[in-house]
Amino acid sequence: MQTQTFERMESNVRTYSRSFPVVFTKAQNARLTDENGREYIDFLAGAGTLNYGHNNPHLKEAMIDYLSSDGVVHGLDMWTSAKRDYLETLESIILKPRGLDYKVHLPGPTGTNAVEAAIRLARVAKGRHNIVTFTNGFHGVTMGALATTGNRKFREATGGIPTQGASFLPFDGYMGEHADTLDYFEKLLNDKSGGLDIPAGVIVETVQGEGGINVAGLDWLKRLESICHAHDILLIVDDIQAGCGRTGKFFSFEHAGITPDIVTNSKSLSGFGLPFAHVLMRPELDKWKPGQYNGTFRGFNLAMVTATAAMKKYWSNDTFARDVQRKARIVEERFQKLAAMLTENGMPATERGRGLMRGIDVVSGDIADKITSHAFEHGLIIETSGQDGEVVKCLCPLTIPDEDLLKALDILEASVKSVIKA
Repeated sequence: MQTQTFERMESNVRTYSRSFPVVFTKAQNARLTDENGREYIDFLAGAGTLNYGHNNPHLKEAMIDYLSSDGVVHGLDMWTSAKRDYLETLESIILKPRGLDYKVHLPGPTGTNAVEAAIRLARVAKGRHNIVTFTNGFHGVTMGALATTGNRKFREATGGIPTQGASFLPFDGYMGEHADTLDYFEKLLNDKSGGLDIPAGVIVETVQGEGGINVAGLDWLKRLESICHAHDILLIVDDIQAGCGRTGKFFSFEHAGITPDIVTNSKSLSGFGLPFAHVLMRPELDKWKPGQYNGTFRGFNLAMVTATAAMKKYWSNDTFARDVQRKARIVEERFQKLAAMLTENGMPATERGRGLMRGIDVVSGDIADKITSHAFEHGLIIETSGQDGEVVKCLCPLTIPDEDLLKALDILEASVKSVIKA
């Protein structure tokens, strides 16, 4: 397998190719094929970008038809038929059935672009600078988004330039299972000497992906919304990794029955792995002046075409969501079994997650790396997350066939057993 070109020319900043050092040539649904013809089951799915699998045929057909008709691919923020179809489908299939009334901002095509736009909008709308964020949160690596990202590895990459404008508070469960961390937030807000500048907004992931599959309790999320309303603070839900069906509902916050003021989506929004992001906002928050926040690729019509096709195919009724939840129960049960197996053999482990966003916390990054390395050797691509890479993390395509799902879980179980025996 020829890798010399990559090793000679590509920056040291690369990460995934270090864990999975093969050259991939083909992909379909939950399977990747390398240039030697070996197949791998994909439990990474573009870090949550490929919820509908690799080269989804329904989305591919829509994209090819659009290209064949010479449809506009790049349009800045001009009006196109593709954008109209996307907005009308988003409204009719996703927003209205959920009782949501949002305006749509199309920033640049990445998740960090959406977060930058969301936190800047909150500041413009409220006339305050501070953004409250949470321990172990990950919201991107551009400077504004990085200020709300907890991991020291990313924060130290600024070259010494300080990040500004954010205050960190403990996420749900950070102080132990019996402590409600929102008591601290509420006390600070009510204490004029508490040192917390009243924020313009609070940004939160309902399930922290890069932070280690840390799950916010539904009551905790409801209370957070209530606190924000009481203090005139905007609630921003970063649904970039947890959204688009990953937790078993299109928006991850639906489980808690809350209505954020601002929502960010990216990753699986296009459905096909094409770069695409949007910011949803309550209409009265649309304080932007024309051109005040822009980006050259905010009009990527090809991504709008596949996003529209994904919504029509998978979200016109609740059949797909129910199937995601069914598969999630399978993964949850098997992960619990593996966690118990590790614990019984002197390696404390716990399972957690929501929907098909699940993980096994094995406490040690070294143990997690041994599990995932063995899994890769035997045909399963699966990554780790958490501050020390201690969580073995499932982000399989939501469309994964049961046969592949069960085979992948068998490989993972064998990998856990190999680490126990070592």
